[in-house]
Amino acid sequence: MAERRVALVTGGGTGIGEASALELSAAGWAVAVCGRRVELLDDVVGRCAGEALPIVADVSLPDDVERLFGAVADRFGRLDLLFNNAGSGSAPVPIDELPVEDWLRVVGANLTGSWLCARAAFARMKSQNPPGGRIINNGSISAHAPRPYSSPYTATKHAVTGLTKALSLEGRPHGISVGQIDIGNARTPMAARMEAGVPQADGSVRPEPLMNVADVARAVRYMAELPPDANVLQMTVMANSMPFVGRG
Repeated sequence: MAERRVALVTGGGTGIGEASALELSAAGWAVAVCGRRVELLDDVVGRCAGEALPIVADVSLPDDVERLFGAVADRFGRLDLLFNNAGSGSAPVPIDELPVEDWLRVVGANLTGSWLCARAAFARMKSQNPPGGRIINNGSISAHAPRPYSSPYTATKHAVTGLTKALSLEGRPHGISVGQIDIGNARTPMAARMEAGVPQADGSVRPEPLMNVADVARAVRYMAELPPDANVLQMTVMANSMPFVGRG
């Protein structure tokens, strides 16, 4: 029998995190599902196919992150995969109208949270027996091209790309693979507004197509289940007809 694989999915109560936790669970992974709302986590865990653990934590807080990874270690004994999925956006308003608190909140969730979780994962993956593991960071197509009025989100997703590359290099001697998935217009509560119309670069407001979030989850699983000597450094999965490739 194959050894049990253990995954931690942050932001796992809804959307991409929810779909990825369920996909990994269906494939035989034990899954720790992290988020800030216990009722959502309990619902996801209740639908998992195998062993699953809900953990309430705010990944932007160092003490919460240490408690989170301690809970995973206590329950499962090791960690094979961290899906750094938790994140947040801000209202699409001009930079001079955006409260500083919104900038700090987005940076805390998207960048600081990813760094804190990666830091904790490295410590455990380096010391466990056998050592090694994999980290997948949730980037965005905003890491390549911004939307109007999106400076906090875009800046943090560009930074996540830098974090992914730096940690991919740092993880090599320890058998830790680090990659990134850049997602465009998956059908989630966060992206639902796309169908109603969102600002475009030419100043118009137009609806955009969405893709099934289950297809994103399958892409995450593909990355997660690669052998240790292979890695997807960066993958883009997107709604095929969205206005990303080209001019608009």
